[in-house]
Amino acid sequence: MKISDFTPGQGEEVQETEKKFSPRTLSRRVALQALYQWDMNNAPMHDITKQFNEQGRLKGAEVDLYNDIVHAVTHNTEDLDALYSEYLDRKVALIDPVEKNILRIGAFELKHSLSVPYKAVINEAVELAKSFGAEDSHKYINGILDKVAKSVRSTEMNG
Repeated sequence: MKISDFTPGQGEEVQETEKKFSPRTLSRRVALQALYQWDMNNAPMHDITKQFNEQGRLKGAEVDLYNDIVHAVTHNTEDLDALYSEYLDRKVALIDPVEKNILRIGAFELKHSLSVPYKAVINEAVELAKSFGAEDSHKYINGILDKVAKSVRSTEMNG
């Protein structure tokens, strides 16, 4: 069969199933999107959060985690960047905004969310990179955050 054998409207429609995410994973995904918008447009995070809430993008998310992430990243950008910058192969300013914000989220959680195992933090960041980052960026994110974890969670990693 050739493509010319088909006419528009023939065949079955392929139904895409929406993947279900845990409230915490959804919080991270929405936080990444908000941080990307903040990073690119310099819009106040309060306005972005209000917009996301009105659009229903926070529905099903753990809002406290979302707020913790976006607050920490927007108020501690330099400190978070410093946690991973020494492991980069280029300057922080040259990192793609999506990957940079994934690294910031991961660095924040590794440093301040000690109740979340480091492997879970890294896995969540890798999954964000697979969904939103450039091809193979998840490998880069994994390598950088693994080094951050060795620095800030050495007791957990060695114990």
